[in-house]
Amino acid sequence: MLFPGQGAQRVGMGASLWQCSSAARELFAEAELATGLPLTRVVFEGPSEQLTDTAFAQPGVVATSLAAAEALDELLRASAASLAPVCCAGHSVGELAALARAGALTLFDAMKLVAARGRLMAEASAVADGSMAAVLGLEEPALVEVCLTASRETGASVQVANLNAPGQIVLSGNRKALVRAAELAKVAGARRVMELDVSGPFHSVYMQPASEGFRSFVEGTPVLPTSIPVVLNVSALPSQNPDEIKRELVMQVSSPVRWADSVKAMVDLGCTVFVELGPGQVLSGLVKRIAKEATVLNVEDEGSLRSTADKLLPLL
Repeated sequence: MLFPGQGAQRVGMGASLWQCSSAARELFAEAELATGLPLTRVVFEGPSEQLTDTAFAQPGVVATSLAAAEALDELLRASAASLAPVCCAGHSVGELAALARAGALTLFDAMKLVAARGRLMAEASAVADGSMAAVLGLEEPALVEVCLTASRETGASVQVANLNAPGQIVLSGNRKALVRAAELAKVAGARRVMELDVSGPFHSVYMQPASEGFRSFVEGTPVLPTSIPVVLNVSALPSQNPDEIKRELVMQVSSPVRWADSVKAMVDLGCTVFVELGPGQVLSGLVKRIAKEATVLNVEDEGSLRSTADKLLPLL
């Protein structure tokens, strides 16, 4: 079970799940209670500028993803079936959805942490003149050298942030350093460099204030051993240990997301079917590039919910 991160948000996400599933409606209601935010209105109606704000985007994506999981459970129960996943993982803030799904966090606590994380990262982004860019066609060693050179030449910082799939890596940092890194990456043979529409330099040193601020929220939240392994972003290793999970939640705010290695770890655990729960199909596309033999499904609306349930039922 896979849960997407920030960037997957779009106005109207989850609306058809809310309409067709009482379990999804209950989840959105509890998410609003936990965060104190008008999530349902902003997620379903916008405006887009408000939903794109990190403080709304992160809880909006996590709530929609968990609503998708609840709607799938509800539909399978109606056929006297249930999911017993091998493991789960989430990309960036999606990791909190994965931890809630695996039982490390209650829904209420998970949404409180998401809201705090989004707020702290929005605050850090407001004082950092930074962004992110996707680089296609270069691997990590070459891009590490590119980032070191760009950082040295500009006196600012840019670094590898998301290792999403072979030949698809995201850089994050100061805008001036990011522009120089893009130039150097093209010289080094990158096929394409695309600046991402994000509000800050996530998973970089510029998020260290958010990471440290988030620590007190994590330390004050009960974390239980998970019922199934969660493959963590920073280590790309499965864990069920509360202490490891707490360290991960603090570290991953300012550390790279090792998604390609995480998918490989899930394959090593025996995963042959991946279900992405939440808006978009970004993770589904990445899995298809990393684990070419896997079956990849998704749940983001009523149509994909029913289609995925139909395909899962013969396997359960």
